[in-house]
Amino acid sequence: MNIIDLHCDVLEKLTRLENANFRNDPRLSASLEKLKAGNVKVQVFAIFVHSDIPDNEKFLAAARQIEAFHTKVLCEPEMVHITEWEQLSQLEDGQIGAILSLEGCDCIGEDILKLEHILNAGVKLVGLTWNHENGVAFGTSEDQTKGLKPFAQEVVQLLNKRNILIDVSHLNEQGFFDLLPLANNIIASHSNARGICDHARNLTDRQIKELVRHGGRIHVVFYPPFIENGKESTSIEYLVKHVEHIASLVGIQHIGFGSDFDGMDFSVENLTNSAEYENFIKALLKSFSYEEVLIMAYKGFHKFVKKIDLARE
Repeated sequence: MNIIDLHCDVLEKLTRLENANFRNDPRLSASLEKLKAGNVKVQVFAIFVHSDIPDNEKFLAAARQIEAFHTKVLCEPEMVHITEWEQLSQLEDGQIGAILSLEGCDCIGEDILKLEHILNAGVKLVGLTWNHENGVAFGTSEDQTKGLKPFAQEVVQLLNKRNILIDVSHLNEQGFFDLLPLANNIIASHSNARGICDHARNLTDRQIKELVRHGGRIHVVFYPPFIENGKESTSIEYLVKHVEHIASLVGIQHIGFGSDFDGMDFSVENLTNSAEYENFIKALLKSFSYEEVLIMAYKGFHKFVKKIDLARE
């Protein structure tokens, strides 16, 4: 069963770890060989600039990750850079689609030209924040009542113009609700259900319903503290509870996967890297039909982005 995964942090590791290589580096949870072993057909690679990096160096850090995407990921013959959604239908056997995303707009400050440069590198999905405040909005670790900043209007207008998916996964609650009527294409790339695990990074039942009502979808994340309250390790079965809960709210057609591999210091038992995706699929098949799991794994997102292409024509 082919899989689309909307979030991994391989690029940050490729720029930070000495002599790192994408094909088979054992330090990577989503290396090329592990993606192939787990039947991952499409992988989104996040540009993540850590908050510890000085503000005047953040754009350069983002540029280095874009460079790593081109020189270390796309240099592998199996990898195909997805710059238009229609390419998903054109992937051949043995090929893996590679998509760039931006996890938080910290690296652009309040400079819209910097965002344009990043989009020109092929970024197809943008989150306004990571966990902290930036020039655009407030993250999930901030006051939940603070909404989008004035600069967000300019950012969202550009993202809408370029048909970019706008990601709410790290956005605080007020920012989330401020964004809903503004964004043309909205998604949660790696979030779980707060109804199962009460963590600020997860979405409430109301948020999940409103996200879908505005045309969006939610991709579950594999980070244990977002799966089971206060746990650094948890089971695949507990992750399935999140899928079941979200399905009860909005249906399986609006659910996908966003592992967060290579961005986590803890992992789910028997789901520690991309090669172990089959264990998650088997667990889901105990609660859902094969066709339902296939929709969550691949077909649902593919149908979602096809609508974006149709709306653009």
